[in-house]
Amino acid sequence: MPTDHIRYDLLTSDAMRGVLRRVLTDAAERGLPGEHHFFITFKSKADGVTISSRLLTQYPEEMTIILQHQFWDLTVTEDHFEVGLSFGGVPERLVVPFNAIKSFFDPSVQFGLQFEPTEAGEAQAEKAETEETSTSEPSTASSPTALAVPADPSQSAAAESEDKSKPGQGAEVVRLDRFRKK
Repeated sequence: MPTDHIRYDLLTSDAMRGVLRRVLTDAAERGLPGEHHFFITFKSKADGVTISSRLLTQYPEEMTIILQHQFWDLTVTEDHFEVGLSFGGVPERLVVPFNAIKSFFDPSVQFGLQFEPTEAGEAQAEKAETEETSTSEPSTASSPTALAVPADPSQSAAAESEDKSKPGQGAEVVRLDRFRKK
């Protein structure tokens, strides 16, 4: 197979991250239009990610956040975004570099982007994982894709209606499998 000296894979990934950056910038400036909302999955230990130790313990590999009704102070720069969210009634400030993002999905229009991890982000995550296993007890957390809301749609619908009836209760974390066509 010929060698790709141009690195089309990196150019494409940068272009897709540019779409994500633009969408988040527009949301920061004007809010979310219509029924649009975003599911963003990122590597928890990637270089530049800032989340509380409480969230890192709960989501040691990756985390999915939803930007819909209850988020604040969304700030977007060239290489990362920052956002305020509430988790279990506790406000948190997250900093997420674009190169740490694994996927972006807007279920209102069935649009999604899947990203390959960047080499720098992967190296940092592996280094952090190695340090964690050599300096701490083994993690008892669930698999990297395990998230807080049950996969059963009837339970998810109940959780969503509960969330809507109690404003300020926090962000909802769900499984992306719920939106995949079967």
